[in-house]
Amino acid sequence: MSRIRETAANFSGTRVYVSQDAADLASVRQCLDGDGAGFAPIVDRYQRVLFTVALRMLGDEEEANDAAQTAFIKAYQKLATFDPERRFFSWIYRILVNECLNQRRERRPFEPVSPELAVEDSSPADRFEAEERRKRVQAAIVALPIEYREVVVLRHFAELSYDEISETLGVSAAIVKSRLHIARRRLSHMLLGLDARR
Repeated sequence: MSRIRETAANFSGTRVYVSQDAADLASVRQCLDGDGAGFAPIVDRYQRVLFTVALRMLGDEEEANDAAQTAFIKAYQKLATFDPERRFFSWIYRILVNECLNQRRERRPFEPVSPELAVEDSSPADRFEAEERRKRVQAAIVALPIEYREVVVLRHFAELSYDEISETLGVSAAIVKSRLHIARRRLSHMLLGLDARR
């Protein structure tokens, strides 16, 4: 399996959540029938969104890449436990979140947040300001409790609808909206607090 970020580095732009239920089930059946090549389309479909989610959960590209790769490996190893009545994305998403939580527990304290792609066609001052702003936002997202962090990531970075987030997390759409409202308020307070200290 190639390094995920090589094919997922540009994770902004088009909506990344794709409803591919029939294709996912076909791929799972192919793998369970002994043809491991059936897993390649699953990796192609979800590597970008899993890397994006992991990056926003962990704040570090290397760790995000490792978490996404490990999630794919664990999903492949546990395919026999997948319930075809559920969406495959929801299932592999939970595997990814667990891996991200494991990595956060194991990481060294005070590990810096790594930079993303540089802003092109701008002055050094503009790039510095954009990077500082990005770091503040990323640090604030990572500081949120997991239940608030994941709704922010799924809504604003994976671009899932409320119903899709509800299904992915196994909670009602009302709970999703409530958590998102609280998360946005907390982020606003944290970012305003950071700005006030500058």
